[in-house]
Amino acid sequence: MPQSLAQVWIHLVFSTKDRRPFLRDDQFREEMFRMLSHHVKESKCVSASVGGYVDHVHLLIGLSRTITLAKLVEAIKTETSKWAKSTQGGSELFSWQSGYGAFSVSHSKCDDVDRYIRNQVKHHEKMSFQDEFREICRRHQIDIDERYVWD
Repeated sequence: MPQSLAQVWIHLVFSTKDRRPFLRDDQFREEMFRMLSHHVKESKCVSASVGGYVDHVHLLIGLSRTITLAKLVEAIKTETSKWAKSTQGGSELFSWQSGYGAFSVSHSKCDDVDRYIRNQVKHHEKMSFQDEFREICRRHQIDIDERYVWD
């Protein structure tokens, strides 16, 4: 086949370093979501949805066939960290955790994941980020070693 075709949807989740509430300011958080989306698009990927809460973010991404997931995550974390450290409302101490969770999404489930991401504030009235992440991993049958998940 002379043409390479791919449609890979990823639900990407990562937190701030030590789950510090750097995103507690609504205006700053919304701007961070815009910046994350911008850098996903800069990497030639589809930014379908971005959301989160005070200490973490969720992204629904259509992964380009020209970049690896690891390179994409590195790029968006690096660029948004630089931005957060230098912008009004941000913090010179801002940092993302070193790891991330990436979960495959069937195209038929993208709308469900989008709704889930957009309802993060309401969702976290009842559940912590750690419990949410454990549940996502459980649903995807991923065993986690808690000694190495939280930083």
